[in-house]
Amino acid sequence: MKAVAYRKSLPITDDDALIDIELPDPQATGRDLLVEVRAISVNPVDVKIRANMAPADGDAKVIGWDAAGVVKAVGPDVTLFKPGDEVWYAGALMRPGTNSELHLVDERIVGHKPKKLDFAKAAAMPLTAITAWELLFERLEVGRDKGVQGKSLLVIGAAGGVGSILVQLARQLTGLTVIATASRPETVEWVKELGAHHVIDHGKPLNEEIARLGLPPVSYVASLNQTDHHWNAIAELVAPQGKVALIDDPAAIDVRLLKRKSVSLHWEFMFTRSMFDTADIQKQHHLLNDMAQLVDTGVIKTTLAERFGKINAANLKRAHALIESNRAKGKIVLEGF
Repeated sequence: MKAVAYRKSLPITDDDALIDIELPDPQATGRDLLVEVRAISVNPVDVKIRANMAPADGDAKVIGWDAAGVVKAVGPDVTLFKPGDEVWYAGALMRPGTNSELHLVDERIVGHKPKKLDFAKAAAMPLTAITAWELLFERLEVGRDKGVQGKSLLVIGAAGGVGSILVQLARQLTGLTVIATASRPETVEWVKELGAHHVIDHGKPLNEEIARLGLPPVSYVASLNQTDHHWNAIAELVAPQGKVALIDDPAAIDVRLLKRKSVSLHWEFMFTRSMFDTADIQKQHHLLNDMAQLVDTGVIKTTLAERFGKINAANLKRAHALIESNRAKGKIVLEGF
């Protein structure tokens, strides 16, 4: 099968940062699905792994953690899918990635693809949808209740992949006032289209931006990037007994700043369930099915922003470069080999 991989951690400008290779076709065993990959999207985790985790000498590492495709074969213990099913998923961090024609994935972290989306639009969503859903409903414990009023959610870095889903979930499924951060005209417009009630500039002190709008202290904060840069402002703007959730890898932050307000701190890492084979791992299967229904009923829309052509090393290098520029809006998708 065709695949895109790397042998050394190199700058994305290097010719060999990502390379086209051929690999043996994998075989499904246990609860695995063998998926014929039709489309993939690119996430910041792809860039981080490529830049920081070199494979052993002589090995080639295939990455990629978003896919939509068709089940080609199933392992003997599979009960949730059958060959021919259209699926979407984000895979597992400790297994070979989705940048390949065929891919093995545990059925418990796979969902049925939304019927109303093509493969490219579907591939844009799984990793960010899982992250946003778990952060909002499981880590911050926000209820799916439109009747709850008087509380707010600040989404820092709202125009990115996770933020683009999180803004929609919060606006469509809760009664929270959604405050998004964005700094460029195109990203401001993007998050407004997704449903943000207010947009503030993360290039300025966030606590001052909240005060400028005359908004009360924020009940929930979802910090999706540059948490260390915004930390002092977060501690100031969050409401007493509020909650803060992170997904990035900040430099040292002083959590003591949260003590006097009794603010709780939560981490969200969507690979935790698959990495540790947790007892509730199959929640991601149900989550993705719920998201598919929300997409098919028009409640949530795809966050695909750019199509970069076929799945090959040259196009994936372009996608990685855009992610590294920190100027991506929504998701970058590639489709077909």
